[in-house]
Amino acid sequence: MEQVSEELKREYAPDKRVAIWDIHYENGVLKGETNLKGAYEKLLITLESQNISFADSIKLLPTADLGDKIFALVTISVANIRSEPKHSAELATQALMGTPLKVLKKQENWYLVQTPEGYISWVDAAGIHLISEEELAKWEKGPKVVSTEMIGYIYENDEEAEPISDITAGNILALLEETEFSFEVQLPDGRSGFVPKLSMLPFEEWISSRELSDENLIRTAKNMMGAPYLWGGTSPKGVDCSGFTKTIYFLNGMVIPRDASQQVKEGEEVDSEKNWANLEVGDLLFFGRSATADQPERVVHVGMWIGNDSFIHSRGLVRISSFNPDDPNYDEYELNRYLRTKRIRNKSGENLWPVNLLIQ
Repeated sequence: MEQVSEELKREYAPDKRVAIWDIHYENGVLKGETNLKGAYEKLLITLESQNISFADSIKLLPTADLGDKIFALVTISVANIRSEPKHSAELATQALMGTPLKVLKKQENWYLVQTPEGYISWVDAAGIHLISEEELAKWEKGPKVVSTEMIGYIYENDEEAEPISDITAGNILALLEETEFSFEVQLPDGRSGFVPKLSMLPFEEWISSRELSDENLIRTAKNMMGAPYLWGGTSPKGVDCSGFTKTIYFLNGMVIPRDASQQVKEGEEVDSEKNWANLEVGDLLFFGRSATADQPERVVHVGMWIGNDSFIHSRGLVRISSFNPDDPNYDEYELNRYLRTKRIRNKSGENLWPVNLLIQ
């Protein structure tokens, strides 16, 4: 029985960051939980076909106590999503206001959620608004606007008197009304306010204007210059290395995996020999420990190529580094642990998709 379960885990849930398969067999009873309904059903069919008797107490996620509230929208500018249901736990990732999440289960004042790119971790109930599938569909179809400023505010009235919330680039809000200089917007938790038109775009206009051009990728990246390094960060308020590359691509219309060790599996390899002439703007450079006879390769860092022997990345803060020894930004440390470069721009696949699918 354990063997069958492990085989299914290797097939359906090799990465515990994006799938839950915590199933074990004890005294004739299958215990644990999973969010993989297909794999769970396959497990039962396989065991029954082999005439193995068992009692089934596996908890299938989302849990029944959630009722029909198995989705949520982020209600604050940046929601911290943690590895455990407590504020002292490691920051695993973040989600921006208006991001739809799948809700898997509740523990006290925390919810286990799954982000659009598949990441599974815990979020404080104060950062989300629970909704049903029908409510999510209604929100998806309604008019929306997207924040284009790195940091901004929603105001109580159109005279920009009192702020009711901060916002960051990529935040999605429901559009209520349009005035000469402002959009009246509604946050997912029902609060409403006004934002200057110059800092927002209607959702469809924002989507249609996203382009992975050299200019756009470099401009977005440089707009975050000096932003502090934050482990688990994926917003202009603070980013880790892969959160930085993820944010650059998201703000230009493409959703990519969360972590460097996931990003390195995507796209086309264009270099592993430090031949910088092969690289194009937007290529992702990966760094870490090369494989040896005793240990596997370990990818620990990522940056984005911007041309002229240079790349931009988050290490300590968002900065530009160069592989040219004569450049003031020469980075011998990263050069010595360089592994390879992958090209994901204009690629597609299960883990690479246009941002318009974020709310579909």
